[in-house]
Amino acid sequence: MITATVSAARLTALLDGLPAGRPAYARLAEAVRSLIVDGRIELGARLPSERDLAEALGASRTTVTRAYDLLRERGFLASRRGSGSVAMLPVPGGASPSAGILRPYEEGDDEGIIDLTCAALRAPVGIEDAYQTALEVLPRYLAGAGYTTVGLPELRAALAEQYAARGLATNPDQILITSGAVIATLLAVRSLVQPGQRVLIEDPTFPNTAAALRSAGLRLTPAPVEPRGWDVDHVASVIRRGRPSVAVLIPDFHNPTGALMSDADRHVLAEAMASASTTAVVDETVCSIVLDPVAMPAPMGAHAPSAISVGSSSKSHWGGLRTGWIRTPGPVGDALIAQRVAGDGGAALLEQLVLLHLLRTDRVDADRGRLADLRLARDAAVAALRDRLPDARFVVPVGGLSLWVELPGLSAGDVALHARERGLLLAAGPWFAIGRGLGSFLRLPYVRPPAVMADAVARLAGAVEDVRRGAPTSARPGLTPLVA
Repeated sequence: MITATVSAARLTALLDGLPAGRPAYARLAEAVRSLIVDGRIELGARLPSERDLAEALGASRTTVTRAYDLLRERGFLASRRGSGSVAMLPVPGGASPSAGILRPYEEGDDEGIIDLTCAALRAPVGIEDAYQTALEVLPRYLAGAGYTTVGLPELRAALAEQYAARGLATNPDQILITSGAVIATLLAVRSLVQPGQRVLIEDPTFPNTAAALRSAGLRLTPAPVEPRGWDVDHVASVIRRGRPSVAVLIPDFHNPTGALMSDADRHVLAEAMASASTTAVVDETVCSIVLDPVAMPAPMGAHAPSAISVGSSSKSHWGGLRTGWIRTPGPVGDALIAQRVAGDGGAALLEQLVLLHLLRTDRVDADRGRLADLRLARDAAVAALRDRLPDARFVVPVGGLSLWVELPGLSAGDVALHARERGLLLAAGPWFAIGRGLGSFLRLPYVRPPAVMADAVARLAGAVEDVRRGAPTSARPGLTPLVA
């Protein structure tokens, strides 16, 4: 793993000088801790030596030494032979690579594992403040039962404003808050169809959505999505012939291909769905992750007025913020509320308050910086692929979180097994397939820093070479920790 280094000058700039207040070492430790939590200091990054930082800050070396010691005690700093002081997050007791969970400190882990099975970002700048603010506000809601079946009115209003800003006039009574996008999609679909009925869904698609629909007893009809996007005439023909009650679509930076559906194509599909009385359930979880200058198409709901939209904070903000939502064409109906009551009963109140704070806070600069970092990570992955794997085929997306990479003539599953032995975890194409196929594809999320993405591609190239020369592997197919 390539280790990033934060120079004394860089850290001093991030700190904006020595934080005021006494004791100085505690203030310094807290300021550095905030930079690590917010992601402005990468996990695994090497911090400057105590002497260099003291000189840059104009502070005593004792102050910096005690600050570093305090960070080590709290689990935010580790001393490693040959690497000095390395940024990390506190490790939950007993966690290990075989624990079957995604660990937020993997970049700084001694095992050197790069887990790219999850296309999601780490927590954004300001998330800790949002939770603290939510806790301060929480007492005013404690007198009630705590259930919010349709969601907090204030959050519903804030989300309605976001839809209106995108060109889709929305009232708060059209919003229902959920505990994530998958449950939102499942609730929306189940309010429209019965078990045993057919639902049109893209192929490939987000695997957890497909699994949830299958578990509800629904029959899935695949509509192909190529690396460059949709053959909308073919999809429209499938809709007109099969007349499915529901079509589950991801038109905005499709997961996993990254394709963006044009306004013209949305119009074609909207007409086909109207003629077949098909309702679109539209996943818009990454529509805000725009990396290159592009005129974003109007929401599908502007083309198909009957469409139900699904959103989530897990991709735009953080996977740990388990808050999603549904936008319905009119006021949230009884069928959808009934599905909600029979399910989890309502989204967690604290997380709703956290998301409300994030939506109401001026985050223009923070979001711009986050997108800039993501763009650098994407470009680093693209450059490394072109250099190390020139035969790989992929389309560079203008937004979203991942590349859909084809390895011609190779089994991506075999490549993933060999990559696992090199400390790289990937999701191969069959995870995303509705039926069989996509065996030469894999998804490569560019959600780690540029140096880590370059390292990941280097490991991938090594795994490809292992497969080509028929090298044995001790890894065996099995469940990955999480494909998200």
